Amino acid sequence: MSYIHGFVAAVPTANKEAYREHAGAAAAIAREFGATRVVEGWGDDVPDGEVTDFRRSVKAGPGEAVVFAWHEYPSKAVADAAMRKMRQDARMKQLGADMPFDGRRLIHGGFSRLIEETAGGATGYVDGSLIAVPAANKEAYRKLAAELTTVIMEHGATRIVDAWGEDVPDGKVTDCKSAVQAGGDEQVVYSWIEWPSKEARDAGWEKIIADPRMYAETEPYDNSRRVHGGFMPMLDV
Repeated sequence: MSYIHGFVAAVPTANKEAYREHAGAAAAIAREFGATRVVEGWGDDVPDGEVTDFRRSVKAGPGEAVVFAWHEYPSKAVADAAMRKMRQDARMKQLGADMPFDGRRLIHGGFSRLIEETAGGATGYVDGSLIAVPAANKEAYRKLAAELTTVIMEHGATRIVDAWGEDVPDGKVTDCKSAVQAGGDEQVVYSWIEWPSKEARDAGWEKIIADPRMYAETEPYDNSRRVHGGFMPMLDV
């Protein structure tokens, strides 16, 4: 995997099963056109933030949950070709006409891999984040992310991915850049941590927070604008 399409959506909780079916149908088409993995995570621990948060990123209202999802591809070329095919596919057009959520508030983008570490094993829980990083600090971010990844993996994570924004469009209602209040010289990073279970995640974070290696003297981005949350996988194919 070297490229991903990332998606965040607000879905009425009453439509959870309808969304699962909708996402499953879309995932089958994406896999047909070259995606190697599709994951959809249902919001489970999505905190309100002081500056930004996932709920605000998609203007989620009462009775709506946040979904954090991604499609993995072997390359940007394969991903771009898949998107072109999906836009023309009659099955995708039908899915687009019958969505169990407000597609206008969906935020999405294409991202190239910066960091990927994998220990293997099934995924039972996901921590997802969006981060605004100055373009000039890309390598500094990569270095810090690699250091923190080592610590988090030691405490039980099974996979960590950080991906750099390559094709992150502006939206009419919502978009990834506004989700993290990204300025003109900043790019969006799409990041997630996979865990074997929520219990492993909660225990892992207790140790991570207590680990002094997690606290860099300086950070190459504004962490106060990071959006983050915990998600229960509802689809992983």
